Amino acid sequence: MDVILMIVYATLVLGFLVFIHEGGHYLAARAFGVRVTEFMLGLPGPSIGFTKWGTKFGVTPILLGGYAKVCGMEPGEMSPHLEQVLAALYQRGTANMEDIAADCGITDDEAYEALEELTEWGSIVGPSKKDQYNTYRTPEYVPSKKQIKAARAAGLPEPVAGALGEARPVSDPHAFFESEYRQQYRSLPFWKRAIILVAGVAVNLLFAVLLFIVLFSVVGIDMQNPTTGVLQHVVVGPIQAIQMGFSYIGMVIQLIAGLFNPATAAETMSNSSSVIGIAVMSKDAFEGGLVNILQFFAAISVSLGIMNLLPIPPLDGGRLVIELFQKLARRTVSMKALNYLSMAGMALFVCFFLVMANQDIQRIISGVGFGA
Repeated sequence: MDVILMIVYATLVLGFLVFIHEGGHYLAARAFGVRVTEFMLGLPGPSIGFTKWGTKFGVTPILLGGYAKVCGMEPGEMSPHLEQVLAALYQRGTANMEDIAADCGITDDEAYEALEELTEWGSIVGPSKKDQYNTYRTPEYVPSKKQIKAARAAGLPEPVAGALGEARPVSDPHAFFESEYRQQYRSLPFWKRAIILVAGVAVNLLFAVLLFIVLFSVVGIDMQNPTTGVLQHVVVGPIQAIQMGFSYIGMVIQLIAGLFNPATAAETMSNSSSVIGIAVMSKDAFEGGLVNILQFFAAISVSLGIMNLLPIPPLDGGRLVIELFQKLARRTVSMKALNYLSMAGMALFVCFFLVMANQDIQRIISGVGFGA
C-alpha cells in the first residue's frame, strides 16, 4: 500500500509541475502568435479533449506531466517545396503523397519531406492509422469572429468554414504560405524563441515564489532567535518572503552547478535523489500536512525549473544553447547533429539517474532518510 501511495503522490506532484511548465511554453508561444496544436495533461498518446483557438486541449492515459506541441520547432533547413505542396494539397483536399509529387513535378521523397514538415506546422493533417497509404488532408477550419470581422474591415471575402479533407483552393499560394509560416516558432526572431524556451522554467520558479510568499507571509515559519536560541513562529512581509525564495533558488542553482565541477560532483550526486527518492519524499510530505506539502511542491518546482536550464539537449537550456549558436554562427544545426546531441544528453541523464536511483534504493534498504 505504501508503494502505491508513493506512486500516486509522486505522480500528482511531478504531473502538476510538469504540466504548468508546459503551460508556460504554451502561453508564451500563443502570445507571439505561434500555433500550438496540442496542450495535454499526460504523456503523448491516445487522448480525449476539445479543440479551442486551434489547439486541442485534453488528457492522455498516462497522467505524468504534460506537453505543448509548439509548431515549427523542427531543426534543419526548410524544404524548398513547401509553398507549392501546400497549395497542391489544398487544391485536392485529400491526396496521397504520390499525387502531390506528380502535381508539383517533384520526387516522392521530396513530396514526403514537405508534407511531413507541413504536418508538423499544423498546416495539414497527416496520415491516420486507418490510411493504407501516405494520405494527407486539409485540416478542419472554423473561422473565428475576429477573423470574420477583420476580413470585413479589410473589404475581403469572409473566410469560409471547411471540413477535414475538403478541397479549398487558394487564390494566392504565396500569401497563404506566408500566413502559415508566420505562425511557426522558426519564423520568430531569436529573442522571442528564447522567451518561449525559458517560459516553462519561469512558470516553475514563479509558482515556487508564490508558495514561498504563502508559507512565509501567511502561514509563517519557525525560526530560532539568534540571541536567546528560542524557537519562535515568525510571519514576514511579502518582500522578505520573495527575498527568501530567491535565496533558496540561488542555493539550488549552486547545488546543481556542482554536478559539473569535478571537485564537488561526487558530493552533489550523493545529496541528490532520483524519482524514487522523490516518490518517498512526496509520501512523507503528504502525510505531514498542508505546510509540508507546500514546502515540497516549492522545492521540487525550483529543482525542476533549474534542471531544465542545464545546457544539455533535449532540455530547454540545451535548445537555448543551440538557438544561441545558430544566432552567432549564422548557420542552422542539422537534424542529424541535433539527434546526436540529444542522444548524448539522454545518455548523460541515464547515468545520473542510475547513480541516484542506486543511492535511493540503498537509503530505503538502510533506513536512511531523504532530504528535499
